Amino acid sequence: MTYKVTGSGDRAFDWTFAFCVFAAALLATAVWTILDRKRMNYIALNKWFRLFIRFSLGAVLVSYGLVKLVPLQMPYPFLTRLVEPYGDFSPMGALWYSIGASPAYEMFAGSAETLAGFLLFFPRTAMLGALIGLADAVNIFALNMNYDVPVKLFSFHLILLCLLLLAPDFPRLARSLFSREAVGPTRDPDSFQKPCANRVAFWFEAAFGMALILANTYHAQTRWYRSGGGAAKSPLYGIWNVDRSVIDGKLHEPLLSDRERWKRVIFDQPARMTLQRMDDTFVNYDVKIDTSSGSVLFTRRDDKDASSGLKFEQAAPGQMTLQGKLDGHEFSAQLRLLDRDSFLLVNRRFHWIQEVPFNR
Repeated sequence: MTYKVTGSGDRAFDWTFAFCVFAAALLATAVWTILDRKRMNYIALNKWFRLFIRFSLGAVLVSYGLVKLVPLQMPYPFLTRLVEPYGDFSPMGALWYSIGASPAYEMFAGSAETLAGFLLFFPRTAMLGALIGLADAVNIFALNMNYDVPVKLFSFHLILLCLLLLAPDFPRLARSLFSREAVGPTRDPDSFQKPCANRVAFWFEAAFGMALILANTYHAQTRWYRSGGGAAKSPLYGIWNVDRSVIDGKLHEPLLSDRERWKRVIFDQPARMTLQRMDDTFVNYDVKIDTSSGSVLFTRRDDKDASSGLKFEQAAPGQMTLQGKLDGHEFSAQLRLLDRDSFLLVNRRFHWIQEVPFNR
């Protein structure tokens, strides 16, 4: 089993750990029930347990929501994604970048999750927060199941937590939706017996909720400018088509296979470069670009020993020449900038009026 953090919540370790916790909970419940069989109820314990669940679930929904309100979780398609064949996308990649291509929708989904989380921090709005959170969690779980996103186990737990919070109000909800009977107030007890203590608790919950929202907002904005849409771009930013390449004074094309020939060179982030080969496979490089000397030093990310340095020259806007030593050979290439706005996914805007569907 894989023990290191990989970004997946559905590792064999996670499923095994969840099963062990479940088995331990069943055993502990059985032992507790036998040893404490004379107790008539657990009203106080249930009250504080539900408070813990409200805050835990609310914190998760706020953190999930704010990385969508500041569109980070599903980023706008990177330059490499714009030229990658759609058939090479994984189901998760197709979901990620289709949502990322519409930041407004991502922000809408994030606002629903943030709202649910914020409402959960207050006793009087907790049921509404749990209902909105349940709708959010069911949608997240359905997407994870159908697009093979490895957060299936965790998102299913979010559904269970929402249902747990709603369980005491199921009869009231059923009467209000399916009958004409009057629905009385909730029977959830206050946290404390004294009104002043409950007022202090209310303001504490409000302060906790606002602090959580502010902290997550700050974290999301920091990430936006560090690695999101607001981050710095490469000084050679763009998708560069390779019009002609020469190796040791001979045309590159007849000497190499499609897996070795260059099709495009893509500069997106300042320290990253991606090479697209003729067979549409990609090689990622770490790069150091010196605009003063016109040099590019690049190292393969999967082979730190494979590094090369080339000189670049931009004789005219949208044109660039690379030349120098590459793998022990004299190499030169003529590149032409591909306009990012020429992609339909980028230039197709919102239209209130459409005489015919525009579905391509």
